[in-house]
Amino acid sequence: MNLLERITQPNDIKQFEEEQWGPLADEIRTFLLNRVSKTGGHLASNLGCVELTMALHLVLNLPKDKIIWDVGHQSYTHKILTGRKEGFDTLRQLDGMSGFPKRVESDTDVFETGHSSTSISAAIGMAKANELKGEKSTIVAVIGDGSFTGGLAYEALNNLGRLKSSCMIVLNDNEMSIDENVGGMSSYLTKIRVGQAYNDMKSGVEKGLMNIPGIGEGIAKVVKRSKDSIKGLLVPGMFFEDLGVTYVGPIDGHNVGQMIDTFAAAIRLERPVVVHVKTVKGKGYRYAERHPKYFHGVAPFDLKTGKALKQKTKMTNTDVFGRKLLAMGEKYPNLVAITAAMASGTGLEKFANVYPKRFFDVGIAEQHAVTFAAGLASEGMIPVVAVYSSFLQRAYDQILHDVCLQNLHVIFAIDRSGLVGEDGATHQGIFDTAYLSQIPNMTVIAPKNRYELTKAMEFAVKHNGPVAIKYSRGDAYYGLKEQLEPICHGKSELLYEGKDIALIGVGSMVEVAKEAYDRLQEKDIDITLVNARFIKPLDEDMLLELAEKHSLVITLEEHVFQGGYGQAVSAFYMNSGCKDVEVVNFAINDCFVEHGNVDALRERFGINADSVIEVVEEFVRTT
Repeated sequence: MNLLERITQPNDIKQFEEEQWGPLADEIRTFLLNRVSKTGGHLASNLGCVELTMALHLVLNLPKDKIIWDVGHQSYTHKILTGRKEGFDTLRQLDGMSGFPKRVESDTDVFETGHSSTSISAAIGMAKANELKGEKSTIVAVIGDGSFTGGLAYEALNNLGRLKSSCMIVLNDNEMSIDENVGGMSSYLTKIRVGQAYNDMKSGVEKGLMNIPGIGEGIAKVVKRSKDSIKGLLVPGMFFEDLGVTYVGPIDGHNVGQMIDTFAAAIRLERPVVVHVKTVKGKGYRYAERHPKYFHGVAPFDLKTGKALKQKTKMTNTDVFGRKLLAMGEKYPNLVAITAAMASGTGLEKFANVYPKRFFDVGIAEQHAVTFAAGLASEGMIPVVAVYSSFLQRAYDQILHDVCLQNLHVIFAIDRSGLVGEDGATHQGIFDTAYLSQIPNMTVIAPKNRYELTKAMEFAVKHNGPVAIKYSRGDAYYGLKEQLEPICHGKSELLYEGKDIALIGVGSMVEVAKEAYDRLQEKDIDITLVNARFIKPLDEDMLLELAEKHSLVITLEEHVFQGGYGQAVSAFYMNSGCKDVEVVNFAINDCFVEHGNVDALRERFGINADSVIEVVEEFVRTT
């Protein structure tokens, strides 16, 4: 029987002897590679923290003690060690096991995460709650060096030093977030990694002075009294110490025994402690070690070659955006690009290579990215903030206060708008229409295909004010190429004119709407098809024209109903007195959408062609 079969519940790892730790780590890596190569998922980060997770489980007593995994996509080994290895057959699939911590899965998943830099704040809250309740348990936050570029982490550290609550922060340092880390904190941690030289030097100096006959001991005492000031100059770890948080490290994140000793000692201190652990992202799989960025999140792949089983054949919307931005860079010398540690994910790598002085990676700091863009715009630059929809949520106040209030010319290129699929609730981009369209001065565009995306970017550069362009994850839509009316501010696009029933598709859902249109045509049901194009401002003239000629208007969007396009259309018709037109909105219910294939999720929430056709046919039968 292999070692993993003996782990069926939390704390089972404690039954293994020290000589079994290495073989167990090997089995876990083999298990992860076999499963993730079939299902896809976050691989490199999980391979890198196998021993780290083992050491924590060996020291702690779960679920009494608690681990908060920052971002959370590195929690696969934690799930294995808490008896959930069978769930990996359905990893990230509809109704299967999540790729992130989920409280409903296990009482050892104590806090749900998906965005970065949140773990320390949550850990402090748990630690303080324990103090108030008179309970005693160990609270651990595991946070990567990439997440340490997020401002929330510093706010938490500042508060932790003041509260003095017993809490251990494990800084998992692999020199990566998704892309390579950038900025001052990255440089700071680099200095810490080589800080052992100071400790060796200090020890050697003290020993040498003690050997000087007569005066050596006195000099050594003077030097020892001043060691704090010397240490402050030579050891970067004093940053944490100055905040009131004890710093330990860096230590080897693949040496289970060393981590156990260090973690146990840190816990005994009963005060805030940062333990700096150095790991290798992708460890144990040569392709992941060489290309950690590629293997951060992967589709199913061939273990022998490391290549994806399904080779990419079409350009994605991200590709289309990246190519167009690069082409526009030559025409507009004041055009600049900003990313929050997602240059590759948002398609900015080529622009960064060609125009390095006009490209800015601010680290995982979306709030700063937006206000930084506002500052650039105020001085005549045209900043493009390329960001995932779910991550832009973090900068709502900066969008409202720093950009829109001043009507500054900032372009938001919002990738992963709509359903993103397997990453689940923390990553679905189904709230952006709601949080953007309520802000004065903001223009929101949802292009229907790859061609309209490029035209929308041209419009945005020339528009005087903030513009958000939202587009979906995955392959770009090539259909409806011939239907491409010039983009005029606030105007929708009539694709096909029919009668009685009008169907308005929003962004990526125009493709679904076109499918429904084609299938209805085959049934001799002639409807009007409209591309919304502009979510804000709402094309009220078009809506009034539709109301004159149609008795049913259907909206179709990949967004929650509350604050969505469909709700705005319904409100407009109600307020404008169009009582003779019936409105049906296809949108997502008032809920968070869990992980699963996008097509399966669309079917579940009734925002697919079948659902539209069913409503249209019922309307035709009853009128």
